[in-house]
Amino acid sequence: MTASKDMKYRDQLLLAMLPHVLFDGWSKRALAAGAEDIGKEIADSQLVFSGGLKEVAVHFGDHMDRQMIAKLTKLNLEKMPVRDRITTGVRVRLELLAPHREAIRRLLTFMTLPGNHLVGAKITMKTVDAIWHAAGDTATDFNYYTKRGLLAGVYGSTILYWLSDHSEDFSDTYAFLDRRIGEVLKIPKIQSKIKKRLSRLAGPLRRFYRPAFR
Repeated sequence: MTASKDMKYRDQLLLAMLPHVLFDGWSKRALAAGAEDIGKEIADSQLVFSGGLKEVAVHFGDHMDRQMIAKLTKLNLEKMPVRDRITTGVRVRLELLAPHREAIRRLLTFMTLPGNHLVGAKITMKTVDAIWHAAGDTATDFNYYTKRGLLAGVYGSTILYWLSDHSEDFSDTYAFLDRRIGEVLKIPKIQSKIKKRLSRLAGPLRRFYRPAFR
């Protein structure tokens, strides 16, 4: 099986599994039911996802990342302020997740089980990295990790808020997202001001303490 056919089959099997997750949780039973729906053998599904349910979870994140990137590339993100680019990225992700909201709730339960925490972190970090890349970020220094770490916190808290949001068209979630993005984008500016103030103090402090160091 070629790589493209293998990916297509994995996507097909994943999407067939998701409706069963509502009743059977993120489980082998749900995966087997999905395989049966598309006329595949249960053994085939186990071979395709040889890493088990963790691998299925990672593929779910990858599938959503690919869908998200495809939508974001059709938008004129480069004409937007950075804040709007990031907000748009998260909003597009939520729109793609909306049809699978209850399945995601079951997936989060699965990721809280012992030994599964790193799976959730891996999925989240790949997603926020994809959003920053789509926003045009080219950082390679420490800022690369700072930006992704901050956005991971925003994304994670927004997902949890979204799962319990009953407002029309998730308007409360998007208001929450806007507030959180605004708070996070202030942090680099605050850090920059602190660094500038410390650099101004560094010279006088060195002169003051030089005799003591001698």
